[in-house]
Amino acid sequence: MAMLSTAAAAESTHLLIVVGLAGDPEHGELFQKWGTTLAETASQKLGVPKENVTLLSGDRATRDEVTKTFGALTTSAAEDDTVMVVLFGHGTFANKVAKFNLKGPDMTPDDFAALLKRLRSKRVVFVDTASASGPFVETLSGAGRVIVSATRTGSEQYATLFGGPFVDAFTTEAADSDRNGRVSVLEAFDYARRQVGAAYQREGLMQTEHALLDDNGDREGSMEPGPQAKDGQSAAVLSLGSTRHEAAPANEKVRALYAERQALERRIESLKLLKSGMDPDKYAAELETLATELAMKSRQIREAEGAK
Repeated sequence: MAMLSTAAAAESTHLLIVVGLAGDPEHGELFQKWGTTLAETASQKLGVPKENVTLLSGDRATRDEVTKTFGALTTSAAEDDTVMVVLFGHGTFANKVAKFNLKGPDMTPDDFAALLKRLRSKRVVFVDTASASGPFVETLSGAGRVIVSATRTGSEQYATLFGGPFVDAFTTEAADSDRNGRVSVLEAFDYARRQVGAAYQREGLMQTEHALLDDNGDREGSMEPGPQAKDGQSAAVLSLGSTRHEAAPANEKVRALYAERQALERRIESLKLLKSGMDPDKYAAELETLATELAMKSRQIREAEGAK
């Protein structure tokens, strides 16, 4: 396993991010932020070559553009390279068919399955952070593939929180559970899963999303994968890029403040996504409180950086 980890890190990584449609403008802003942050994290902090990162959003987030990008990957991504595809946006499920919503024709699991078959890479990671994404696991499962969905079924159709903490995981020390300086796909999944559960518990709401990970090709995802479990062995090896974030503030106090601010920002995002299930007065009060705490934390950071 250690030898495989070293080999995987040495090869090139190709990242395709697709930010699809959202149920409303507020959610759309969050999905765009997640996609942009992941692209910047990969190219600026995790060592993924900038030319290997493709972000499709807005007018470019169409089935034709996705197909065109996969066409390029069939030639640019070698057999031993890692190809990671991450979807942010809204998904639907009707007539027993799941869809990832795009401008123009949507894309189904079968649409993506046909594209994945064209890749030469034996290391493929496909992450659908959208609602109603569970059916993608069964269809896309296969040898050499790690498939992640934000929900376990197509009937979990409310806006999902999973994408935000999944992106955070790749630059969050708390996600690196084995402290080896790299965040694996499994570690990112576990971190996001825990953060999602905590957000629902914090607001006293019934959890409406349950993420799955499948990497053994049996077309059945696990909610609690692990390095020694039925699912999780391949995901424990693969990571996004070969290095960890090196630009964190050297000052321990400032670094802690940055982490606290990031946690507040994520709580605000989670609150906005959970808005429809909350009492309006409670939502407004919590949002005001968090916004005030965020402003104070930013001020503390400015003061601490000025005192260095």
